[in-house]
Amino acid sequence: MSLIRSLSLPLIAAAALLAATADAASVWKVTSGDNSLYIGGTIHILAPDDYPLPREYDKAYQQASTLVFETDMAALKGSEFQQKMLSMMTYTDGRSLKDDLSPESYAKVEAHLTQRGIPIAQMAAMKPSLISITLSIIELQGLGFTSEGVDQFYADKGAQEQKAISWLETPDEQLNFIANLGGDDNDALIEYTLRDIKKMPSLIGDMRSSWREGDMQTMANISIVPFKADYQEIYQDLIVKRNGNWMPQIEDMLKTSDVEFILVGAMHLAGEDSVLTKLKAQGYNVEKL
Repeated sequence: MSLIRSLSLPLIAAAALLAATADAASVWKVTSGDNSLYIGGTIHILAPDDYPLPREYDKAYQQASTLVFETDMAALKGSEFQQKMLSMMTYTDGRSLKDDLSPESYAKVEAHLTQRGIPIAQMAAMKPSLISITLSIIELQGLGFTSEGVDQFYADKGAQEQKAISWLETPDEQLNFIANLGGDDNDALIEYTLRDIKKMPSLIGDMRSSWREGDMQTMANISIVPFKADYQEIYQDLIVKRNGNWMPQIEDMLKTSDVEFILVGAMHLAGEDSVLTKLKAQGYNVEKL
């Protein structure tokens, strides 16, 4: 599994434990006059019992002529992209993780890995952004999240059934966002990651039920509100800036009769800065399936 496909946010992606028979889902229909599109919230890594997905996803998929993802899902699997990701997110100049973290943050990472039987030397070449992703994926896998996410499921299905496929940002744009996580404050990124990992086991039920039921208020309360309060810079980079970049593209889609099914991380659809909130503010009709 590509690490980059597991972000957006891997820390919040621990959304998992209710049956697939929920009465609602994180899927919305957006209408402008006679034109419409669908938006679905995704979790980028799931547990096996998350399948089958809520039926609303398939309803939107069947109605749509074009699938729109955050980025080019096929390109993320390519060796060229994987090599580029590693060149940006690992050290190649003789430096190591220890050089970019305070002694306190480095000690916390080392203690965390020791508890899981992993020598920190195995990750010394990873930059803080890649450490953040890797620690989160290790934790998610330990909690049983071993299956592909919603976006990869529909990317594969769409390719097999020859649906038109598009995306909101290039792989390089997404890679730049992720490689620069935390900006100049690597210690804050590590602190956020380790704190969120500790919350994962207790938050799994609430996170998954809010995603499956399309309860964006609960999603915001659990994830967006504390994220925004504690790590404003990371929140701005990962959520606010990207939502703002996507909006003109989504509005252009609503100017045509083609029907798109846009699939983006569920956190992009929760809270006051969400895509859904922005669409409603622009006067579009937004209704949950």
